[in-house]
Amino acid sequence: MDWVDIPDKEIIKGCLENNRRSQELLYRKYATQMYHLCLAYAPREEAMDILQEAFFKVFRKINQFQKNGSLAGWIRRVVTNTAIDHYRSNLKNGVQVELTDVHTHELNAQPASEDIHYEDLLKVVNHLPESARMIFNLYALEGFTHKEIAEKLEISIGTSKSQFSRARKILSGYIEKYDLGD
Repeated sequence: MDWVDIPDKEIIKGCLENNRRSQELLYRKYATQMYHLCLAYAPREEAMDILQEAFFKVFRKINQFQKNGSLAGWIRRVVTNTAIDHYRSNLKNGVQVELTDVHTHELNAQPASEDIHYEDLLKVVNHLPESARMIFNLYALEGFTHKEIAEKLEISIGTSKSQFSRARKILSGYIEKYDLGD
């Protein structure tokens, strides 16, 4: 039996017993998928840190997993919350690019004849200022409401809405400018 075929139920049981092999299997099974999620929230350099921190939380809190939902969904939530914690930590440490400063960012354009690919879209989203990227991802990818985003990020609902709107304008402008949507 290949490690990918081992049922989540069996892996969870081993993780609850602090079995290192089970933890490794869980990591191997979900790390790539969750790393791509991390890349939506942070640049490549920070995404791996978020991923590692999230999996430490998964291993520590595996007993909190409610078996009525999917394990992948639960891990995704842990990763998303870890990305939010990372974002808030950066805010407290003064590491943030304001949305109004986006004009100073140069985006690496792809030739106009190429179709937009996931990696290209990810690059564009990653060029958004951190606060706009976080709000865009929470709303567009994770399906949070602006009220939920405001609570999680400790901002006003209006700020969430306006930054999401501006992020969309920036992204659509980039896609139109470089004709990435065809």
